Amino acid sequence: MHFSKVIDQIIKNINLPLPGINAHIEMSPPNRPVNFNNANSFYKESGVTILLYPKLNKTYSVLIERPVYKGIHSGQISLPGGKKEEVDNDLIETALRETEEEIGIKKENINLIGNISELYIEPSNFMVLPVVAYLNFLPDFIIDTNEVKRILEYDIEILKNESLCKTKIFNGANYSVEAPYYDINGYAVWGATAMILSEFKKLF
Repeated sequence: MHFSKVIDQIIKNINLPLPGINAHIEMSPPNRPVNFNNANSFYKESGVTILLYPKLNKTYSVLIERPVYKGIHSGQISLPGGKKEEVDNDLIETALRETEEEIGIKKENINLIGNISELYIEPSNFMVLPVVAYLNFLPDFIIDTNEVKRILEYDIEILKNESLCKTKIFNGANYSVEAPYYDINGYAVWGATAMILSEFKKLF
């Protein structure tokens, strides 16, 4: 489907009732809390961006690989975004500011569509708001190497390919869990990012 038609479809569907938890559960690790009732009352807030753009007559988006560091999300594939700061009026501003800082896309060039359901990330105690937005051009990414090891571009249609939804054991410093993931260009996209994309793909 042509990029403009995909964007029109997403704009239409994002204003309909969202599947929320039902979509999150499809890609959730076992026994993981996915709703507000499980959230620590002192949770931190963050915003991430699902950024769409035209490429090769298709609709592409971008993920980032985090550098290895001493933290719960070290080395993981994630959406561009981060923690809300005092300069941000809301979490949409947070998502767009972080996107500019991490991958070099200026906020004034980003067209906002809206947001999908918030998701509580228990391991890091964050409540994250996913923002859906688009560019009218093929971007030239400039990464902040302190925040981003590499970018991962992908055709969003592959999210609907059931053969790319797999399961394996993920090991970290303090965990070992068998969880579903999207195999995107050979990278395992799991956890909160996969849960967010599970809802996003319902829009198109």
